[in-house]
Amino acid sequence: MEDAPPDRLAADPKSPYYDAALLERGVGVRFKGVEKTNVMEYCVSEGWVRLSVGKGVDRTGAPLTVKVQGTVEPYFRGAPP
Repeated sequence: MEDAPPDRLAADPKSPYYDAALLERGVGVRFKGVEKTNVMEYCVSEGWVRLSVGKGVDRTGAPLTVKVQGTVEPYFRGAPP
């Protein structure tokens, strides 16, 4: 069985797609062939990422984000446990 990240993953604990164990292991995302470090959420099947924008936050303290369409390639940074 191939060890691959899930189709959709979020870094926000309030999201139903949040998974602390996977995030702790380390998930990297290449978007349109470029490594992104500011990904807050991604979906491979729908082809989008939600990127944090600057240091701004909304009224609840969550970072401001923008949703961008394109090719998403998630991968694990570390070896499987």
